[in-house]
Amino acid sequence: MAEKHHVGIFGGTFDPIHLGHLLTAEAVRDEFGLDKVIFIPAAQPPHKQDQFVTEAHHRLAMTTLATCSNPHFMVSDIELHRDGPSYSRDTLAVLSKLYGSDTEFYFIVGADSLRDLHTWSRPEELLQLCHLIGASRPKVPVDLAEIQSRFGRLGKEKIHVVTTPEIEISSTDIRERLLQGDSIKYLVPEAVEQYIYKEKLYLQIPTARGSML
Repeated sequence: MAEKHHVGIFGGTFDPIHLGHLLTAEAVRDEFGLDKVIFIPAAQPPHKQDQFVTEAHHRLAMTTLATCSNPHFMVSDIELHRDGPSYSRDTLAVLSKLYGSDTEFYFIVGADSLRDLHTWSRPEELLQLCHLIGASRPKVPVDLAEIQSRFGRLGKEKIHVVTTPEIEISSTDIRERLLQGDSIKYLVPEAVEQYIYKEKLYLQIPTARGSML
């Protein structure tokens, strides 16, 4: 029997990607002995359909710049070629076909998201396709047993929590700092910072999806 490959999947809006994302991905990779982690920027995040989201090609470029120095990280544009909301179950189904049965997937999310897992699109099917890894901060406890119990045996086998380094950085805060003219140095990789200023991103207040003041 062929040896299993262990691949992490880190989906998100990445608007913009920051050091907290990278620290989380590396912590999960190390904890579970993953061969690599694939970052997948969402084209249309289901939970942000009424919010302004930076154009996908910019978020893809920033994610590529942020991850290129780590040989265990790679970026996929798989969700940018699909119409409609970027549902995790659909993405994992496509990846499972591409990689085959000798690959085991570990889908990385914030531990807070695990509490809402039952509201996701077809969560049981998602758990059949991958392990779900909730990245938890040291001071934010998560009741793993309660979350697992919602999904029975599948939940116990496939839902996990890992404690990641505590770092208070958010994409929302970075966007607000840029809007106010404050520094974002050391919150994002240097190449991402340079890209943001070069492309003049986040310098105006978004008024609607796809438009700026």
